[in-house]
Amino acid sequence: MTDNGQCIAGGVTASVVSHGQGALLTDLLEDLARLAPPQLAHLVITLNLPEQAPRLPALPFRVTVLRNAAPLGFGANHNAAFAHCTSDWFWILNPDLRLPADPLPALLGAARPSDAIVAPQVIEAGRVADAARLLPTPARLVRRRLFGQRQLAEEQGGRYDWLAGMCLLVRSAAFRTLGGFDERYRMYCEDVDLSLRAQLAGGTLQQVAGARVQHESQRASRRSLRYLTWHVQSMLRLWGSAAYRRYRRRQRQGG
Repeated sequence: MTDNGQCIAGGVTASVVSHGQGALLTDLLEDLARLAPPQLAHLVITLNLPEQAPRLPALPFRVTVLRNAAPLGFGANHNAAFAHCTSDWFWILNPDLRLPADPLPALLGAARPSDAIVAPQVIEAGRVADAARLLPTPARLVRRRLFGQRQLAEEQGGRYDWLAGMCLLVRSAAFRTLGGFDERYRMYCEDVDLSLRAQLAGGTLQQVAGARVQHESQRASRRSLRYLTWHVQSMLRLWGSAAYRRYRRRQRQGG
């Protein structure tokens, strides 16, 4: 990594946002310190709520800490972090992730030239989570809410339309061309929208089975009316978006 805006081939800049989640963030930082991923050149930590900066263990990469004067949404925070990215790849991480092993070698090794976004398998409560899903149509959303229907990529014949945003490795050139996340989404569906727009622009997605991370899932939208409201608003925005309509049209045309 350099400070003059030049990219390091294969290098990675990571972004993690804490919403008063200091204990979780500390655990993740300890994992990164233990693993010391050689490809990781820069970590951007965003404190979205007032909190004490985490104690940083000895880290073999550059660290930048950003403090927000007022809370921002998921997309806005990671877009701001991306302004500090001068590497080829931008790694989006939730603070409630744990890294039993370094997923970067498998992710970078599997990335195809066409891939705009690659992601690992996500383990939740001891099992593989459905972090690579089909397009969230109203019918699929109802089935998921009523029956808890999971959408594992293997059960879908390896088909998926979007990758969940708790752990995404995005090609920096693609993220820049797409304009990053759409900040009109407050907390939900930014990952769906980005995945759809990336594919409409000619990129591909890939979930890499050889890479795994552990997610201590919070599922806030199932416990809080405010978060549920944000979720519903985001779904309505997605269904009314040009990207969603274009992607659906392409699917119907067999593209």
